[in-house]
Amino acid sequence: METKFILFSGKGGVGKTSMASTTAVHYGDQGKKTLIVTTDPAANLSDVFEQEIGHKITKINGVENLHAMEINPDKATEEYKERSLAPMRELFDEDLIKVAEEQLSGPCTEEMAAFDKFIDFMDTDEYEVVIFDTAPTGHTIRLLELPVDWSKHIEASSKGSGQTCMGPVALIQDSKKKYDDAINKLRDFSRTDFVFVMQPEQTSLEETIRSSEDLEDIGIKTTRVIVNGLIPNEEAINPFFKKKIDRQQMYVAKAKESFPHISIQTMELFDSELKGVEMFRKSGSKLFKGSGQDE
Repeated sequence: METKFILFSGKGGVGKTSMASTTAVHYGDQGKKTLIVTTDPAANLSDVFEQEIGHKITKINGVENLHAMEINPDKATEEYKERSLAPMRELFDEDLIKVAEEQLSGPCTEEMAAFDKFIDFMDTDEYEVVIFDTAPTGHTIRLLELPVDWSKHIEASSKGSGQTCMGPVALIQDSKKKYDDAINKLRDFSRTDFVFVMQPEQTSLEETIRSSEDLEDIGIKTTRVIVNGLIPNEEAINPFFKKKIDRQQMYVAKAKESFPHISIQTMELFDSELKGVEMFRKSGSKLFKGSGQDE
């Protein structure tokens, strides 16, 4: 069994978590063992699923095959540090351990800890579908660029001092294969869907186009765009909403022009808040209707 990976990205506030959660419930209901993970510190899977989740894999109530986890950046950093230092504790004295701890206190350690946790789930064969609700686009692209920067940094450091901002080269070089494997999976569009969520607005469209190009530069293809937040057509009887609907449809058309070779899905606004398993089933019936993604 090869795990399918689906990453949701986009500007803050466009509905990434809602669309990721809708997709997670959809695949769980299809009988596929599914995990949804958020790498966004501001995300609220606990709120939208109406149950406590946190920094641990948690069964989602009401969906037989669905689990979720909210990655806590502070806990992920501590876990990464301890995993990096553990092999040293039995081999070196306390002074050297303290030096390594200092080297593992920089901001790039936090970045690598987030990526390390991210690829733990890219390395799994326990789930049939793993869905990532990512941080706003710029942070996500930076995260995915890290292994490229990391490899160059390791190579340069190994020829020089043997030190990196993440600790001694010897401490982390063993992780390189795991990182490379994860990036290769991200670049394999037969296994990975990279989905942008956008609002039907000019700035949101421009950011989606720009971010898709940035991903293309590191070999990751956008496979789907969801235009979220459309006003239902039945509201067009009101002149104000008719004007808004026409403008929104213009941006749907522009999205199709900008991404002619990939699927453009649309999601209308609901008259109640999109949260809870039953609401995600309702949104899923619209999002996946006739999409061929029930397989």
